[in-house]
Amino acid sequence: MRKLIMAVTLWLAAIGAVAQNDDHNFDVAKNLDILNAIYKNLDMMYVDTLNPDEVVGNAINSMLQGLDPYTVYYPEDKQKDLKMMLTGKYAGIGALIRYNYKLGRVCIDEPYENMPAAEVGLRKGDIILSIDGEDMTKKNNDYVSEHLRGESGTTFELKILRPSTKKNMKFKVTRRIIQLPSIPYYGIQANGFGYLNLYSFTEGCGKEVRNAIIEMKKNGMKGLVLDLRGNGGGSEMEAVNVVNCFVPKGQLVVSNRGKVKRMNHDYKTTVEPVDTVMPVVVLVNGSSASASEITSGALQDLDRAVVMGTKTYGKGLVQTMVDLPYNAQMKLTTNKYYIPSGRCIQKVTYRHGNGGSAEAVADSVVEGFHTANGRPVKGGGGIEPEVVVKPDSLPNITYYLAAMRDSDELVHTFEIDYIAKHPTIAPASEFALTDADYEEFKQRVLNSHFKYDAMSAKSLDDLEKLAKFEGYYDDAKAEFDALRKKLKPNLAKDLDFNKESICEILNNDIVAAYYYQRGAVQNTLRTDKQVKAAFDLLADAERYQQLLKPQPKDKAKS
Repeated sequence: MRKLIMAVTLWLAAIGAVAQNDDHNFDVAKNLDILNAIYKNLDMMYVDTLNPDEVVGNAINSMLQGLDPYTVYYPEDKQKDLKMMLTGKYAGIGALIRYNYKLGRVCIDEPYENMPAAEVGLRKGDIILSIDGEDMTKKNNDYVSEHLRGESGTTFELKILRPSTKKNMKFKVTRRIIQLPSIPYYGIQANGFGYLNLYSFTEGCGKEVRNAIIEMKKNGMKGLVLDLRGNGGGSEMEAVNVVNCFVPKGQLVVSNRGKVKRMNHDYKTTVEPVDTVMPVVVLVNGSSASASEITSGALQDLDRAVVMGTKTYGKGLVQTMVDLPYNAQMKLTTNKYYIPSGRCIQKVTYRHGNGGSAEAVADSVVEGFHTANGRPVKGGGGIEPEVVVKPDSLPNITYYLAAMRDSDELVHTFEIDYIAKHPTIAPASEFALTDADYEEFKQRVLNSHFKYDAMSAKSLDDLEKLAKFEGYYDDAKAEFDALRKKLKPNLAKDLDFNKESICEILNNDIVAAYYYQRGAVQNTLRTDKQVKAAFDLLADAERYQQLLKPQPKDKAKS
């Protein structure tokens, strides 16, 4: 009798599951029919003629926006952008460009080393006048970029104005496949430790990292700083390949788990490592995401490296490319990834009802996990470093000069003039503007119409509004007025007080014009407090080992 009851129960459960599945399939078919009918009526009767690509494209994008920011539709005309995102490759001249607000034109900002722009002689500051005879006056960055890119092997005429000579110049430039460097710079520093800046996890970067480590080991590297700050991720497999440089063959690095079981996958290391004992410090920050978090999190879970910096972004979702009709594609979130301790570090939970919403995981509900040595680590919300080292904040005046880019283009103009006067400069790792150079820049700013908002004055404005709201302002008005006079921005004083941070921006830009991206990274290492902290930790073997020390079993289970 018991067997009969159990059989009937299982049969009813199966019938219920089928019914639920049928209900879902019916809802899907019903809504697709409705959507199709709506567009047919719009196309047939709407007062204006509609562009089907635009209307349907907007509908698709609106639908996907209610899911998560990583599920994206790429129509046929966006395939080049998709290919560049996935591979880091595009066909063009190999240079960063920027819009000059003072001139109302786009100019060359930074040619890439060994690429067509640099090879034909284009320089930082060259003003783009025309491309194949088409005037580029008042054209924005996107428009100019689209015309600089094209099919690999095609040649075009580029006309520019060189500010240093005031001469118009013509160049014949042949486009070719541009591979953005995944490793802008690596090398052994004076202290004997290696430094490797990994900018993105594009195709083949794991092999590049392996070769760089092998080279530095041959030259006597005692330890390594792997810099993943600002690295937004990329290929999951390349993250496994990078981890494989430091851990044995056959080690589980990351697991993908989702609704479709056949898409679940465990990624393990596949080759012998380069080194399993050399001390490694991984630098991360809030912009280190996805593949960067797999790399840093796996090395942390396996007690193979000390993670330093600030908490990472918290992206634990995996995307799969899905082919669509008419050469379109969709990047679709299909899985969550889990690193060796079993944790998923996805920070945000996406709710799909009522148009979609996002909710960050609260620290109070974050689940605890343990590394191979029993050290406690957290899941959800990104990778937390063993050693927190915050970067220096950017002073407000430096931000306005470098990032806001005033209408006089003071920073850009000074750099172009400096480059014109100096055919060569000191090595990238040594270059710095002199006091006289900075004084010249300071005077240019003082003689201009440069304006900026001091943070202290803005905070005082907020406090004043709050005091008025709470009824305290009238009694404190005299104090507010006196404090406002004392906090009135003093441009000359602020330029002197923030000289160091402003010089860092100027030095870095100028070095890049002579030594490209590798030089810019080298120059930054002179003043980077997080890199210095990483080298200090590598030099303190006892402290390094203590951070990775196995935990007693009773504590590990608590």
